[in-house]
Amino acid sequence: MLKATLRSFLAHKGRLLLSALAVLLSVAFVAGSLIFSDTVSRTFDRLFASTAADVTVSPKENLDESLPSGFTPTLPASLVNRAARVEGVETARLDVDVEGITVADEDNESVGPTTGAPTIGTNWNPTDRSPVELTSGHAPKGPEQVLIDADTADSKDVAIGDTLTVIAAPGSFKAEVVGIATFTTTNPGAGLFFFDTPTAQTRLLGDADAGTSISLDAAEGVSDPQLKQRVVAALGAGTYDFRTADEQAESDLDQLGGFLDVIKYVMLGFAGVAVLVGVFLIVNTFSMLIAQRTRELGLLRALGADRRQVRRSVLLEALLLGLVGASLGLATGIGLAIGLIELMGLLGMNIRSADMVIGWATPVSAYAVGLGVTFVAAYLPARRAATVSPMAALADAEIAGVGKPLRVRAIVGLVVGALGAAALVGCATASKTSSSASLLGLGVLLTLIATVIAGPLLVRPVIRVLGGAFPALFGSVGRMSQRNALRNPRRTGATAAALMVGLALVGGMSVASASMTKSFDEQIDKTLGADFVVQNTNFVPFPREITEKIQDTEGVGLVVRSQLTTIAARLPDGDRVETTAAGYGPRFDDVANITYAQGDTAAALADGAMAMDRDFARDHGVRVGSTIPVEFQGGRTAELTVGALTDMESADGFGTQGGMYFGLATLERYAPGAQESAVYVNAASGTSDDALRANLEKTLDPYPQVQVRDLADYKELVRDQIAVLLYLVYALLGLAIVIAVLGVVNTLALSVVERTREIGLLRAIGLSRVQLRRMIRLESVVIAVFGAVLGLGLGLVWGVCTQQVLALQGMTALAIPWGTIVAVVIGSAVVGIVAALLPALRASRMNVLAAIAHE
Repeated sequence: MLKATLRSFLAHKGRLLLSALAVLLSVAFVAGSLIFSDTVSRTFDRLFASTAADVTVSPKENLDESLPSGFTPTLPASLVNRAARVEGVETARLDVDVEGITVADEDNESVGPTTGAPTIGTNWNPTDRSPVELTSGHAPKGPEQVLIDADTADSKDVAIGDTLTVIAAPGSFKAEVVGIATFTTTNPGAGLFFFDTPTAQTRLLGDADAGTSISLDAAEGVSDPQLKQRVVAALGAGTYDFRTADEQAESDLDQLGGFLDVIKYVMLGFAGVAVLVGVFLIVNTFSMLIAQRTRELGLLRALGADRRQVRRSVLLEALLLGLVGASLGLATGIGLAIGLIELMGLLGMNIRSADMVIGWATPVSAYAVGLGVTFVAAYLPARRAATVSPMAALADAEIAGVGKPLRVRAIVGLVVGALGAAALVGCATASKTSSSASLLGLGVLLTLIATVIAGPLLVRPVIRVLGGAFPALFGSVGRMSQRNALRNPRRTGATAAALMVGLALVGGMSVASASMTKSFDEQIDKTLGADFVVQNTNFVPFPREITEKIQDTEGVGLVVRSQLTTIAARLPDGDRVETTAAGYGPRFDDVANITYAQGDTAAALADGAMAMDRDFARDHGVRVGSTIPVEFQGGRTAELTVGALTDMESADGFGTQGGMYFGLATLERYAPGAQESAVYVNAASGTSDDALRANLEKTLDPYPQVQVRDLADYKELVRDQIAVLLYLVYALLGLAIVIAVLGVVNTLALSVVERTREIGLLRAIGLSRVQLRRMIRLESVVIAVFGAVLGLGLGLVWGVCTQQVLALQGMTALAIPWGTIVAVVIGSAVVGIVAALLPALRASRMNVLAAIAHE
C-alpha cells in the first residue's frame, strides 16, 4: 500500500500542484509574519538593551501617555545632582527628549519622517551607549545650532549649513545644521534633532530647570538592582519611576509591541484567509481525484486492501502534499520576511536582513499549518474513498451522489443556519455593545458554516437563474455549460465556496464602512458649525503659537481652541474609567451644535464643571450636580461638578468613553502643558469663506504640520481614516480571489480530465474548438458568479448586522454601496473567464480519437 500510495501521489503531482500552492500561501504568511516580528523584536531588544542606562529615573506615569495631547512629563533638573551623590553612581546625566516637534526646511517643507514615526528633539549628551555617533561637523553649541541624524539628512536632502525652523511647544525658532550623526545601531525610523542641553530645556520644554529623565551609570562592582534600590531610597519611592536597564528595555519594547502586533495580526489574517479558502480547494481536489480513481480504488479493495488501508493511503497522499507545500511555504515565508524587512528600510526603519531571526516556533508552526490543513481537508474525501467496494472495479461509477448526503446537508445546514440567524437577530436587538458584538461574531461563524454546508442545495435553483439566458445567447453551447455546472452540485458548491468566503468578507466590510462614513458625515453636518477647522492630518497636537498666528490673520472673526487629554474619573458606582476628555474655549456654541439632555454649554464649560454623555451617566449613577473625582495627566487631581448631560447621536458624545469635556480653563489649570488639538475658526463679518481660507493658508504656510479644512475637507479626512480598514479588506479579498481562482482552475482542469471521452465525442459530432472553449468559459463564469451571489448575499446580512452594533455607538446610518456590489459581481465574471483560460485551451487541444478511446 505504501508503494501504491507513493506511485499514486507521483502520478497525480500535476493535478495536486494548485492545491500545493494554496498550502504554500497559507504557510508563507504564517512563517513570514513570525520571522518578521521575531526579527524586529530581537533587533529592538538589542538596541534598547545596549542603549539603556544602568538605572533610569523618569516622571511617574499615572495615566496612559499614548494619547497625543502634547503634554510632556518632566522632573526637576536639580534631581540629577541628588542622584549623582548616591553611593554607587558613577555618572548621572540629565536627558531631554521631546516627541512631536516639527522641523521645517527653508521651503517650509517638513523634514521629519513621513511614515508616522516621531520627530524627536533631544539634548546632545553622547556616551558609549549612544545609538549615534558624530560623523561630520561638530556638536551643537548655543540656541541656534542643531545636529541631525544622517538618515533624515539623506532622505530630506539636508546638509551642514542649512537653516531649519524648529516648531516646539514653547514656540518656533531657527537653527543652523552644524553636524550629522550616524546611527551605530538600528534606526527605528524616527527623525532625531540634537541641541545642547540648555537649548533643549528652554526651547523644547520651555523650562530651564526641567528634564524628561535622568540616566545613571553604576560604579564598578555595583549591580543594576543594587543601584536602583539605593536611588529609590535616596529620591523617594513612589515619587518617580525607577527602572534598571533590563526593565527600561522591556518597557521600550512593550511600547513598540503595539506596532509589531498590528503587522503580525494583519499577516496572520492573510494566513487565516489563505487557510480557510485553501481548505475548500483541497477538499474539492481530493474529492474529484477519488471520484476519478473509483475503479483504481475498487481494484485495491479487490486485491485485499481493507477500508482502513485505503483511508490511510489517501491521508498519506494529503500529508505528502502538505509536506511539500509547507516546505515551499517556509522558504517563501523567509522571502516574504526579507521583503518586509526591505520595505521597512524604505520607510526608514533600517533592519538588516543578515540579522533575520528564525526561531524554532516558525518551522514548527509552518509544518503544523501545512500538514494540519491538508489532513483536515482530506479527511472527509479519505473516508469517502474507504467506502469504495471491490465491485467498483467492474464499473466506472463515481462515488459522489446527490441523494442521502444532500438530504443530510440540508438538515445540518438548516439547523446551523437557524442558530446563526438567531445569533444575528440577537445581535441586532441587543442593547449593549459587548453582547451585540459577541453575538455578531457567533452569527457570522455559524451562517458561514451553514452556507458552506448547504451550498450544494442552492446550486440548482440559483444556477438555473444565473445561466437561464445562456441557451438563448449561446445556443447549445450555453445549454451544455449550464448543465455541466449543475451536473455535480457538491463539486460546484465547494468550488464556489472558496470565492464566497472572500466576497462575503468584502461585502460585509463594505456595508460597515459605508455606514460608518455616512454616519460620520451626518454627525459632522449636525455638530460642526465652524467655517474652518485647523488641525493636523494625524491628529497630532500643535503649539499655541499657531493659534496666536490664526487670531492675528486678516478676516478671522472667532477662534475657539480645543485640547485633548487623558483623565481617570472615579464614578459613583465605584468604577474608575480612564478615557480621553476634551477642553473647549469660550463661545464653543458658535462653532459646534451640541444637544443637551440637561444643562447647557455655559454650565458644561464653567469653572470646575464638566459635561458627560447622558447614557453613560445613567449607567454609572451620575446626575447633574454629582461631584466626580478626576485625575489628570501629570498627577494633579480635582473634584469636578457635572454641569450638563449631552444627548448626542454618538453614544459617547464625541467618540470617547463617557463623552466627557470641560472648559479649557479647567484643563489648563489641572493639566498645563497640553497643546492644541484643533482650532475652530469663523470668518469676520464681511469676509467670504474663500478669502478667509486664502489668508489662513498663507498664515499657516510656515507650519507644515497643520492644514485648513472646511466641512467637506473634514469629512474627507474621516473617510480617509475609515478607508484604511477597507483597503486591508480589499487586500484580503485579493488573496482570497487568487486562491479561489486556483480552485476554479483546478476544478475545471480535473473536470476536463474526467470528461475526456465526453469531450472527444462532442468534438467528433461537430463541436468546434472555439465552441468547446466557450462552453468551459461559460461554465467557469456561472460558477464564479454563483459564488459571488452567495458571498455578497451573506456579506450584506453581516454588514447590516455590523451596522446595528455600530448603532449602539451612535453610528445609526445604514448605507449599502451598490456600486461596489455591482463591480464585484462583474469582477467575479471576469475571474471566471481568467480561471477558465488554461483548462479551456487544454481541452480544445485534445486529440479527438485519443479522447474517444480514453478510459
